[in-house]
Amino acid sequence: MKAPRSARVDCETCQARVDGLCSGYSDSTVEFISGYRTNDRHLKAGQDLLNLGEPCDAIFNLVDGWMFRYTILADGRRQILDFALPGAVLGFHSPLGATISFGAQALTDAVVCVIPHNALGHLSQRQPDLGLRLALLMARERSLSFDHLTSVGRRSAHERIARLLLELFVRSRAGWPGYQIEEMHLPVTQEHIGDATGLTGVHVNRVLRDLGKEGILKFSYRRLSILEPDKLMDLAGIDQELLQSWTGSGRSEARAQGDLAGGCRQAA
Repeated sequence: MKAPRSARVDCETCQARVDGLCSGYSDSTVEFISGYRTNDRHLKAGQDLLNLGEPCDAIFNLVDGWMFRYTILADGRRQILDFALPGAVLGFHSPLGATISFGAQALTDAVVCVIPHNALGHLSQRQPDLGLRLALLMARERSLSFDHLTSVGRRSAHERIARLLLELFVRSRAGWPGYQIEEMHLPVTQEHIGDATGLTGVHVNRVLRDLGKEGILKFSYRRLSILEPDKLMDLAGIDQELLQSWTGSGRSEARAQGDLAGGCRQAA
């Protein structure tokens, strides 16, 4: 089912200006880019924005809510490829009108603004650095994809789950720079964690219990509390430079280091 079209998002308050396609641009430039948009789409949790095997003729800038990209095997098993947070760009992977090899579903209620593929050429000519911005967003996405592939292929169950939860914590926290938090709502279930890490529900439950008993983290009813950030980072095999690569390139390096790389340790 296609996502319904609805009222346009106010660009002045759009979360994607923090870390998305329009990050760092002046109001006049954002207004220029907005002139190429068609009507925005509002999705309910569980609704597909992109469907496997269907043509895709636009890019979708996620301005509010969480989504995930996924593929379905012939026997019905689902593999979650990645999680998209505000600022993510979806639909840029396929040429004009080509079918896509993955689906994209709203994890929460979500809003995307839509720019048709056939407008990107002219838009990039008029705003050349927009193409570079798209390339940077895609490069960050590819880096995360490589990391997820490594997790599924080589890391232990405990390492996979620790790394995924830490990634989502850091990326989510990046949208609220300056806030000191001890826990946060993560709109994922154990089923989502299993589908993203290639583990069964029973295995995910067992690992989460182990991490709780060890006093590293607590995940219950979609709330994540990081109790021992240093132990979590050691288990996940993470250093501060990698933490920074998970977050937005639109902020200055100094701000990223102060607000984001240290955020995991400040959170507990």
